[in-house]
Amino acid sequence: MEGVTNDTCTARRIHRPEHAYLENTLPSMEAAFKAGADIVELDIKPTKDGRFAVFHDWTLDCRTNGTGTTNDYTMAELKTFDIGYGYTADQGKSYPFRGKGIGLMPSLDEVLAHFPNRSLLLHIKSNDPNEGIQLAKKLAALPQKRLDQLTVYGGDEPVAALQKKLPELRVMSKETMKHCLIPYLAGGWTGYIPKACKHTQLHIPENVAPWLWGWPDRFLNRMDRANTRVIVTGDSDGDFSSGFDAPEDIQRLPDHYTGGFGQTGSTRLRPYTANNQKSRGIPCHFISATKPLLRCFLGLLNRLQAKPFLPEREQA
Repeated sequence: MEGVTNDTCTARRIHRPEHAYLENTLPSMEAAFKAGADIVELDIKPTKDGRFAVFHDWTLDCRTNGTGTTNDYTMAELKTFDIGYGYTADQGKSYPFRGKGIGLMPSLDEVLAHFPNRSLLLHIKSNDPNEGIQLAKKLAALPQKRLDQLTVYGGDEPVAALQKKLPELRVMSKETMKHCLIPYLAGGWTGYIPKACKHTQLHIPENVAPWLWGWPDRFLNRMDRANTRVIVTGDSDGDFSSGFDAPEDIQRLPDHYTGGFGQTGSTRLRPYTANNQKSRGIPCHFISATKPLLRCFLGLLNRLQAKPFLPEREQA
């Protein structure tokens, strides 16, 4: 993580590309599902015309040939930008994705229409409550069966606003996790499951997990009965968390582990065929990951191994 901050343009810190996939695009999501993913994560940002663009960064300047933020433009205008414009593996000597990302930035509407029966993990990238309200209006039009396939996580304020409007939707934020885990740490030895632990998602660093009452089997069974998804990440280090990026990392998981595990970034996905089938995992579509803050979840069906796209010291 040396030299990497929230403002670092990580499109300029990639390894030499080994495939043509760009993050947050329909082709990369298709590739993840084809590889066996049951759930795909995507980042959503508001646009000028009241829609959601699927894009990660706070601004367009790093990865694209545009400037400003997504809410400075309509969705149609955003599609004119080249989202592969800024990627370089040799300090600007060459740009292998330049010219190949024009029109590839999808809207949330397109993703929902393209994958009508797939499970998705939506990431609100800000702490603006208005984004939660806007997303609630969008998702409220969906049938309950479709809502059951969606999970939303992000800042405390937008998630709280969304949950107020759509209480039946699975959501997660730092606040929801605190409301679940702090009372559980105090009373979980009795079998008590706090209300905040029900119908949510938990991202738990592996160095914290052993402190949870009943970890791993009893805790996982309790959360399963509460309709809550559990994801284990690598040890937390300030704002960054490591992941389970190789078969030897997965061996750190408890025997017979049945939850999910966090994976930082990936390029070429290939089946992980180790005999010790420990985790269901939750795959994500970031096959061409280029940022240290990436938190993907890989492996539900085929137990995927990911080869890092970022140098190992820059992964989060």
